[in-house]
Amino acid sequence: MKKKSIIVLVFMLLLAVLINYVAFFGYNIAGFTYGGMFDEEKGIRKGIDLAGGSVITFQADYENPTEDQMNIVESIFTARLNNAGYTEARISKDETGQITVEIPSVFETDEAAGLLGSTAQLSFVDADGNVVLDGATDIKNAEAMYGPVGTAGVSEHYVQLTLTSEAIQKFADATRAAVALKGEGKNFIAIKMDDAILSQPRVEEEINSETCIISGSFETAADTQTLANQIKSGALPFALSVITQNTIGAELGESALPTSLLAAGIGILVVMLFMIIMYRIPGLIADLALLFYVGLIALFMGILRVNLSLSGIAGIILSIGMAVDANVIIFERLKEEMKLGKTIKASVEAGFSKAFGAILDSNVTTIITCVVLYLSGIGTIRGFAVTLGWGVVVSMFTAIVITKFLLKQFVKLNIKNRKLFCA
Repeated sequence: MKKKSIIVLVFMLLLAVLINYVAFFGYNIAGFTYGGMFDEEKGIRKGIDLAGGSVITFQADYENPTEDQMNIVESIFTARLNNAGYTEARISKDETGQITVEIPSVFETDEAAGLLGSTAQLSFVDADGNVVLDGATDIKNAEAMYGPVGTAGVSEHYVQLTLTSEAIQKFADATRAAVALKGEGKNFIAIKMDDAILSQPRVEEEINSETCIISGSFETAADTQTLANQIKSGALPFALSVITQNTIGAELGESALPTSLLAAGIGILVVMLFMIIMYRIPGLIADLALLFYVGLIALFMGILRVNLSLSGIAGIILSIGMAVDANVIIFERLKEEMKLGKTIKASVEAGFSKAFGAILDSNVTTIITCVVLYLSGIGTIRGFAVTLGWGVVVSMFTAIVITKFLLKQFVKLNIKNRKLFCA
């Protein structure tokens, strides 16, 4: 039993080292290549504060554009940037019809300007991929509204579409065909912009009128307004001209990232040393679990190509603190159980069992906060929410699952000295 536990512990240590090596330095096995977390092509994307990027200013080819029209342009840009993975891009607009976009880690300004400035292609597509309406020619208007919907008369948020006279019959034919496919689950018409699906409402009856509504999937007025803006963007009333396009260096200097990572590394080492001093064997186990955490979070961020800014690094470090905090709660419960005279094995089981509720509650509330920040924030706020959210999920897994598994292996070694287990 002891020999098996020793083998398992050695294997887990080697696995932690391997995960960290792959996460940071990559691998090349049988043609499958991953360049690591900081690989320029497949790794993380650095925020504009760490890597610089492109700054492009557009001017509306239209006299005195309204605020609503500029909001439509901003909505298009946001959708395109998010679809391209640049979630930390920054957009600003003014009353003169100018809109400026800052895109991190993108230095081909012509390509970026083409991505943003091309005419939005909006279309309504049936389940078989056939275009039934063209957003530029068939949609006259789209408005976000609130009021009674359906026979029950329950008030809710919805988008009201106004079709052109030529589009009414086409939409009637399309909705009639969609209703006929209800039994196959194909009774929907997708709304697409630049091949990305904005919404996919179900069709319950043939629509043969100038106006129709999209309802049932909106939680807030903002959601409704966003879709209405995106639909109206298919008939954008003016073109956009690029007036300036430049590349800029890292706002905080090239040394900002390595300096921040060095500080994070020193902080982690100090925390690991503290855990060993305070909790002995359990602290050593927590440090090994922390190695798993660092490797897994680096691997996820690299594979998912997360936009990393200084605020994102702060989110990761904060989640490390939460991972250690979870272990502290567990080990304090373990100490309490051992002081009651229980065996080491029974104390370990009771410690994890009694600490689980508090750990789960604290992590769930943090994840809820991250979701709110991501949905309502912009730029670096969203980057902080993404890294903190991922970090909390991974830290909870390592603190509860990996730490418990490793600690049970040490228990099987039948160590008699209770002082080694924080007693």
